[in-house]
Amino acid sequence: MASKQDYYKTLGIGRDASDEDIRKAYRRLARKHHPDLNPGDKAAEDKFKTVQEAYDILSEPKKKQMYDQYGFYSDNAAPAGGGQGPGPAQGFDFGGFDFSDYTAGSRAHPQQENFGGGGFRDLFSQFFTRGGQEEPSSVPEKGGDLEYGLNIDFWQSIRGTQVKLNIHRQDVCHTCGGTGSAGGKSTVCPQCHGAGTVSQMAGAMKFNLTCPRCNGKGQLKNTCPTCLGEGRVSHQETVEVRIPAGTQSGSRLRVAGKGNAGTLGAPPGDLYITIQVQSHPFFVRDGDNINIDVPITVSEAGLGAKIEVPTIDGKAQLKIPQGTKNGQKFRMREKGVFNSRKESRGDQIVEVSIQAPNVHDERTKELLRELAQVQTEDPRAELWEKV
Repeated sequence: MASKQDYYKTLGIGRDASDEDIRKAYRRLARKHHPDLNPGDKAAEDKFKTVQEAYDILSEPKKKQMYDQYGFYSDNAAPAGGGQGPGPAQGFDFGGFDFSDYTAGSRAHPQQENFGGGGFRDLFSQFFTRGGQEEPSSVPEKGGDLEYGLNIDFWQSIRGTQVKLNIHRQDVCHTCGGTGSAGGKSTVCPQCHGAGTVSQMAGAMKFNLTCPRCNGKGQLKNTCPTCLGEGRVSHQETVEVRIPAGTQSGSRLRVAGKGNAGTLGAPPGDLYITIQVQSHPFFVRDGDNINIDVPITVSEAGLGAKIEVPTIDGKAQLKIPQGTKNGQKFRMREKGVFNSRKESRGDQIVEVSIQAPNVHDERTKELLRELAQVQTEDPRAELWEKV
């Protein structure tokens, strides 16, 4: 039975959404729920499959038209090619079904409203009248886009890198050049498996339709033996991807022409790669800035000092002013990430934390006692004033 899902609800869009709205909603949800970005999350994987299914239907005009008309889509329900479709005696199995409630012209039964108010005859015409439209197989269609996730480490994101990504995509069949026909003997129809008919449910009714692929013959002549008439074959391909320096988590890279192949010479789709950057032990990225916590001693904070701190370029000196407080932040200009689009670098923000001395001998204790006698200010005085 065909799926009854509300694909518009799945993508979070209205039924009047444009093609661009559908594409944007799909990309946003695909990035959010992609299995590569949610390893081990079965719910995210299931959601990604549902989103992919919704996009496959709503992004294809013919599939979308059928879904909008009938509330479902199935390849088995596609109208047979060539002018008028077969009549009831050719394509349907009506055994055991009472059509008294669906008689054309009957006004006593509200069920007709489900089919546009025109009765059963209108339902037939919707299924079988081609209206002069081209056969689906004769219309070139652009290939679909692919979405992949890629995990890289912190240094690869900062410095840039080249990675090889294994993808599965539909490519043009080299045997037939994408036409689906290569001569030779007849083959069993892959859609009806030789039966000549396909089943389709619509509400309480079950239809046995003449197979639109082989027109009821169960065999396909002159079909390419490699792709079985599809014109495309699925294969694994290694794609080399350049990760620019400064790439952030959530960045989306486009590799043109590496999506699924189009049909009948139509251009292929694109490959989109969503980047996830692994965290670093002490560098924390914030846009183009780098944040880092650096410990200092009591004497360095009190007397001031010049200390060495790590940066993404190596060691650099930072001046600690006399009387520095715990948690105070210092900015190191242009020690952050290079942004190729802005042609500028961010800064490194250093937050210092004052470490208490490790008292392990009498001399240290004596010095601290002397310090306590000299420095008599109460560091909590301001708190008591505000109580």
